[in-house]
Amino acid sequence: MDRLTSLEVFGCVVEAGGFSAAARKLNMSTTMVANHIKGLEDSLGVLLLQRTTRKVSLTESGRFYYERSSVILSDLAETNEAVGALSSTPRGQLRVFTNASMVQSLAPIIDEFVNGHSLISVSLDIGERMVDLFDGGYDLAIRMTTPDSNLIARKLTTWRHIPVCSPDYILAHGAPEKPEELKDHNCLQYSLYAFGNTWRFLDRENNPVEAKVAGNVNSNSADLLRDLATRGRGVFLAPSTVVADDISAGRLVAVMPDFRGVEFAISAVFPSRNHLPTKVRLFIDLLVHRYPALA
Repeated sequence: MDRLTSLEVFGCVVEAGGFSAAARKLNMSTTMVANHIKGLEDSLGVLLLQRTTRKVSLTESGRFYYERSSVILSDLAETNEAVGALSSTPRGQLRVFTNASMVQSLAPIIDEFVNGHSLISVSLDIGERMVDLFDGGYDLAIRMTTPDSNLIARKLTTWRHIPVCSPDYILAHGAPEKPEELKDHNCLQYSLYAFGNTWRFLDRENNPVEAKVAGNVNSNSADLLRDLATRGRGVFLAPSTVVADDISAGRLVAVMPDFRGVEFAISAVFPSRNHLPTKVRLFIDLLVHRYPALA
């Protein structure tokens, strides 16, 4: 029998003053109550209760066991209440993993979240490759690519790569107008791009178009490539989240307007939907609400 249940039954028998009274209180048969007590006594090798036809009384061992088990059951009840409060009231540290390209769009969301939840702190780690959320102790990750199948993903918004270069580069080398012209340009390559050195686009009729590219810089840092592009060093097929401000400010120019990059999804990735902590659920809900306008 379940030891914890047997402890609860034993305590109820002592407090109710008998097997029948305890059975009524627990909505359990008298035989089942007696079986729980016998199971405890057999496992301990001692008599806990002295039974007579008129009453049930504690033995010396039974009194000691009752006093100690009552403390255990009380502590367990308090612990259960505390855990319940923790899950319903957002508090504690929220550990998030993402890549550098996401930081700029995440910053205002994190600012809003911590300002709205004073009992929560956010720990944000940056890396370019997906980590093991379980081993790393992360609550969730925010990714620009499709997660592993053993993880749960909630889509936040979609994004595309944008071919960009600086006004100075255009003055010196001209702007490519279609993918086949990229072979004549220095292409700054993001090493984690899903299709390697084959840049993929869709034309205005949604037909796929590819172009193999080459260039003098290859890096897993989108920020480095963005900086080189603003300095006029080449054409960069950039994540839209990375270059949106530069395009607005005129530091970069989107080229090949008749072609667009293939679509990807930004997702909040987490290990399981079961018993999702309140702090994680609230943060994901805020991401879903805010991200389409920020990405």
